[in-house]
Amino acid sequence: MSTASTPPIDATTTPSWADLTAHQAALTPDLRAWFAQDPGRAARLTFDAADLHVDLSKNLVTDETIALLVRLAQDVDLAGRRDAMFRGDHINVTEDRAVLHTALRRPSGASPALTVDGQDVDADVHRELAKVYAFAEKVRSGEWTGVTGERVRTVVNIGIGGSDLGPVMAYEALLPYKAEDLDVRFVSNIDPTDVAEKTAGLDPRTTLFIVASKTFGTLETLTNARLARDWLWTELAAVDALDDSDEARTAAVGKHFVAVSTALDKVAAFGIDPANAFGFWDWVGGRYSVDSAIGTSLAIAIGPARFEEFLAGFHAIDEHFRTTPIEQNVPALMGLLNVWNVNFLGAHTHAVLPYAQYLHRFPAYLQQLTMESNGKSVRWDGSPVTTETGEVFWGEPGTNGQHAFYQLIHQGTRLVPADFIAVANPAHPLVDTAAGDEPVDVHSLFLANFFAQTKALAFGKTADEVRAEGTAEDLVSARVFSGNRPTTSILAPALTPSVLGQLIALYEHITFVQGVVWGIDSFDQWGVELGKKLANEIAPAVTGDATALAAQDPSTQALIGWYLEQRS
Repeated sequence: MSTASTPPIDATTTPSWADLTAHQAALTPDLRAWFAQDPGRAARLTFDAADLHVDLSKNLVTDETIALLVRLAQDVDLAGRRDAMFRGDHINVTEDRAVLHTALRRPSGASPALTVDGQDVDADVHRELAKVYAFAEKVRSGEWTGVTGERVRTVVNIGIGGSDLGPVMAYEALLPYKAEDLDVRFVSNIDPTDVAEKTAGLDPRTTLFIVASKTFGTLETLTNARLARDWLWTELAAVDALDDSDEARTAAVGKHFVAVSTALDKVAAFGIDPANAFGFWDWVGGRYSVDSAIGTSLAIAIGPARFEEFLAGFHAIDEHFRTTPIEQNVPALMGLLNVWNVNFLGAHTHAVLPYAQYLHRFPAYLQQLTMESNGKSVRWDGSPVTTETGEVFWGEPGTNGQHAFYQLIHQGTRLVPADFIAVANPAHPLVDTAAGDEPVDVHSLFLANFFAQTKALAFGKTADEVRAEGTAEDLVSARVFSGNRPTTSILAPALTPSVLGQLIALYEHITFVQGVVWGIDSFDQWGVELGKKLANEIAPAVTGDATALAAQDPSTQALIGWYLEQRS
């Protein structure tokens, strides 16, 4: 059985990898022929996981490909590594930590109880959840008030990375479920424009800030928190709601700021009552934390009951991934397909195309989840990787993307696997009643594009079909679509809190599967540290320290010099 300390199995030395290499060399993808010759292909390659209906049939695979990928999963002991994660083994090797984001959504009373490193994880998680829920109810009911006794109308979440991308994506996705009298804004960028724009037009008497930083030391977050604190003091004084005294300013911070952090001493030094700090644990990576206290702003917006549904959606996919045989396991199969696309078909990028406007931030969320997790060139034992790793994840909502970058996906020279995501029942079922026409269900028109795009990418258009339309011969080649462009279709009944949780968990486990095959630690992120360290070293040079400037390389010196000239 795989354990945290077991060296990674080099996938490229396994029999299944050799067989996959030979299989790919002999394979000529032909989705048209495969579908024509095999009426059961779509049904055989379509799977359900909780509420998600997932069609893998338009990928460039045969039954033999799938069987070989399942064998690859067995050869690298995917099931053993998966079980080690759920068990709480320290599979985050470089930081010697368990990886337990799945514990954040275990239901109360789950059996058997989860004890890791001597801690009752279930009790810890539900104790913190209860604290978040109690606070959320106080804000939603109006029991929590600012210094003037007025209820909160706007919550401003200050964080960056996982402390921002998850909450803002989920908030935007679940807007139909938010309380009508509450809005949430999100500040992340250290560019002062961000905090200026997000506080513009707000009433300081009805604004609550959530500062989300586990260590309460993240440069961007703490800088923005201080700017927000200064804004609060200034704006409260402008409406005669703040006396010119340290006591009044401290009291204002105590009523208008809370924290998501475990550094209670730093929280208190900032002026926030440690009783109003919500914690999480070092076994939760930032990009896996939206279902922890990092989601406090979301819990306030949609309420504890809906947040529970959100967590239940995660858990449903966790259980599917944990218990379903690999050959029917949706996250496992999708992760293995990504390995097939990257390592055997040469794909470098992966498009995520939600045909659901509320999911417009989902591709950006997945960029961090996947690229911070699997953007690695060494394996978890420190040895070099033996094959390509990671993918560049990107995308925009359909149909906007159709009028922007689909040209490259359809007719370009790059192979771009794409995931199409849609829901059957929209939040706003509208009808177009254009004069002289029958009323049109706009969502059906929208989804017609969803179905058409995957069909066009799979089957394309031949030269003969173009000629049959009467196209001039010199234009035929420009209008040919090669087809055989791989896509996965993911459908759900509606974009509910549960379904959103399911989608997030699906991609979490896809990412995990790829990491296991590549033998990398998907849960550290040392690559983001060097730039932050250098920024701290360079900061004095940027503010005029000649000695610090002289210590820089010639290019950096020249750039800083030009900047200082422009500022002066």
